[in-house]
Amino acid sequence: MSTIGVLARADLQEAGPVVRELVTWLQERGHRPCLEEGTAALGGPEVEAGCLIASGSELAGLADALVVLGGDGTLLAASRLLERPIPVLGVNFGSLGFLTEITLPELYPTLESVLDGRFEHEDRRLLRAVVRRQGRDDVTEDVLNDVVVTKAGPSRIIEVDVVVDGLFVSSFRADGMIVSSPTGSTAYNLAAGGPILRPTLPAMVVTPICPHMLSNRPLVVGDESRVEVRLRAARGVEVYTALDGQETFALADGDGVTVTGSPARLKLVTASGRDYFGVLRTKLKWGDSSVNDRRR
Repeated sequence: MSTIGVLARADLQEAGPVVRELVTWLQERGHRPCLEEGTAALGGPEVEAGCLIASGSELAGLADALVVLGGDGTLLAASRLLERPIPVLGVNFGSLGFLTEITLPELYPTLESVLDGRFEHEDRRLLRAVVRRQGRDDVTEDVLNDVVVTKAGPSRIIEVDVVVDGLFVSSFRADGMIVSSPTGSTAYNLAAGGPILRPTLPAMVVTPICPHMLSNRPLVVGDESRVEVRLRAARGVEVYTALDGQETFALADGDGVTVTGSPARLKLVTASGRDYFGVLRTKLKWGDSSVNDRRR
């Protein structure tokens, strides 16, 4: 018997019927559902019989596989709870996601393949961020998408230094700086003009946000590199670092964040028959899909 964790976006009311159906499906096959507390509330009192109910952090330790119901943001939050590489199924409600690429009709066939041990997946490497404030390492967290240093106000730009492997790269006057994993390259990095990296590429990308100099461009480095972003001058505005958009920490002049590759991996289950470039074509609306389909 396997323990299957289920985590849904807290305000996703349409996930309630899916949670109830999924609990029944698992129990009929001799598996034990483990519901995150908010997810159990979405399913209603009838799902609690025969289920484990756990906090997010407890769920990560109990589950042999995890089903995430929601969007890419929900999966980002879930990925930061995991302490070991268990299969994660991201089920999208609405449009296809870069991370939650499994559709509702694909949920049960994909979950069946996971339970049978014959599923397709990608190992996504996380980044490790160390936030340094007031001369000491203050926070250490793993992130799946990106680490961002930026400002709270719209009026002035800030100045940051970027150092890679102990070598000074440049000072940037900009709205901020993004250090992204390949997985996160299609998120804030892409919106800021950064390149798309294939998710399994052993790399990171450092992208300035609205730089003052047009010659400032994104920089791709290996995932064994050590990237430091130091706040040189806040220029009177509030500056903070954001980790996967989930947590923020205020920075003062001289503070910064160091980003390296993490030993942690996310074992992301992929839908059978769907490839990454197909997801890009769909999400980014590259070309005429009917023409692309005929050429494949």
